[in-house]
Amino acid sequence: MSAVANLLGILDLERLEVNLFRGKSPQDGWQRVFGGQVIGQALVAACRTVEERRPHSLHGYFVLPGDPKAPIIYEVERVRDGRSFSTRRVKAIQHGAAIFSLSASFHVEEEGEEHQFAMPDVPPPEELKSEADVRQLFHAHMPEAMKAYFARERPIEIRPVEFGRYTGERQPEGKFHVWIRTTAPLPDDPVIHRCVLAYASDMTLLDAANVPHGRSFFDQSVQAASLDHAMWFHRPFRADDWLLYAHDSPSGQGSRGFTRGSIYTRQGVLVASVAQEGLLRKKRG
Repeated sequence: MSAVANLLGILDLERLEVNLFRGKSPQDGWQRVFGGQVIGQALVAACRTVEERRPHSLHGYFVLPGDPKAPIIYEVERVRDGRSFSTRRVKAIQHGAAIFSLSASFHVEEEGEEHQFAMPDVPPPEELKSEADVRQLFHAHMPEAMKAYFARERPIEIRPVEFGRYTGERQPEGKFHVWIRTTAPLPDDPVIHRCVLAYASDMTLLDAANVPHGRSFFDQSVQAASLDHAMWFHRPFRADDWLLYAHDSPSGQGSRGFTRGSIYTRQGVLVASVAQEGLLRKKRG
C-alpha cells in the first residue's frame, strides 16, 4: 500500500453510530500520535455529519498525547445548522479521556468581494533539493528516530526553500518557506483535499518558533509539542499539486512559541491560513 493510500485509509473513519466514529493510527514506531493525524481525522468526523457545505475554519486543542497502539473514538456534537453556516464540535477520546477537541464551521458557497496578500517571491519546487537530497546530506546528523522517519515512504513531500535552517542557520522572525504536496494523486472530492491539507499543516509549523534561535529539528535538547491549532480555508485547491507554505513566528515566550502559516498555489492564490502555539521547553538534564 502506498503512503498516500495509507493516509487516505487513516482518514477514512469507521462509523460506529450516527455521531460516533473510530480512527486508527499507523504502526510506525512513534511513541505518540502525530498531531496532524488527529486534526485530519477530527475534521473528517465533523464533515461526515454535514451535507452540501465545506469546512471553512477549525480550531483545536491538544489535551493529551495520543497512544498509537489504541483506536481513537471521535464524538461529534451537532451544535447548529443554520441557513448559511453549520457548527460542529468533536471530541477525540482514548482510554476514557479526551486527547483532542475541535470546533469546525461549515459555510455554503457564496459570491463576494475578494482580496489577499501576495505570495512571497521564492524559487519553484523544481529548482530546490528534494527530500532524498536532504536525507543524503544530513543522514549522519539525524537522531535514530528521525532516520527511521525519513527512511519510510511518506504521503507528503516537502521541499525547503531556506535550506540553511537544517544546519541551524537563524531565520529572522521565524520566516521560512517549503513547498508541499502529496506523493500521489488524490480523489477529486474537495473535502478530502481540505482534510489532507489539515493533516499536512502540522508537519513544519512549529519549526518557525525554533529557527529564530538557530535550532533545527535535529536538535534533541528541546521538548516540543503542539498545544493548539487553527486553520482557515479561503479558496479551492488541490493538495496533490504543489503548494507554498510560508511560515513566521511573531512571538516566543514562557516556553511557548506562536507560529503562523500562509498556503498558496503555484499561481499565487492564497488558499489557507494557519496559526499554532506550541510548547518549546528545554529538556531537564
